[in-house]
Amino acid sequence: MTREEQALRRLVDLLEAHGIAYMISGSIASSYHGRPRATHDADVVIDPTASQFGQLVTALANSGFYVNPDSASRAFEHRRQFNAIEIESASKIDLVILKDRPFSHEEFQRRQPVDLALGRVSIVSPEDSVLSKLEWARRSGESERQLRDAAGVLEVNPSLDRAYIEKWATELGVLDLWRSLLTD
Repeated sequence: MTREEQALRRLVDLLEAHGIAYMISGSIASSYHGRPRATHDADVVIDPTASQFGQLVTALANSGFYVNPDSASRAFEHRRQFNAIEIESASKIDLVILKDRPFSHEEFQRRQPVDLALGRVSIVSPEDSVLSKLEWARRSGESERQLRDAAGVLEVNPSLDRAYIEKWATELGVLDLWRSLLTD
């Protein structure tokens, strides 16, 4: 297991110890579902209560992670993301507070348990990995890396639920990007 995987395992163990539902997303998920690529950070969507959140921030600090408490509090309040950096390895993990919108709730409900090098974890579904990569591509000016990640998931999983993706791609404003993946 790499140092980054060890840091992520430690973080997942803390989430599970505090009863916080989570799912790994981002490049780790798209690499699992599609074409692997190197990444030096992890994205983890979490859905804590206020009490669980406070306990988590304290537990992270007590477990060798640097977390800016003010940034974390603002992220929780505004349902955004904050960083947890494992001090020993300098591994960065983006903790994303579950957004309060229909797609995010649907995506979170569809997460699935998988076995990675770091053990059994919850991960975003392949369809939702494509959709989130398309959203990131749109936000980052049609990022080629994000589009390649989405295309890799589609390539490895040709039997994706395309009706599901089309529905949410329409809602999320990325239908044009989805259709361009299909024609490439």
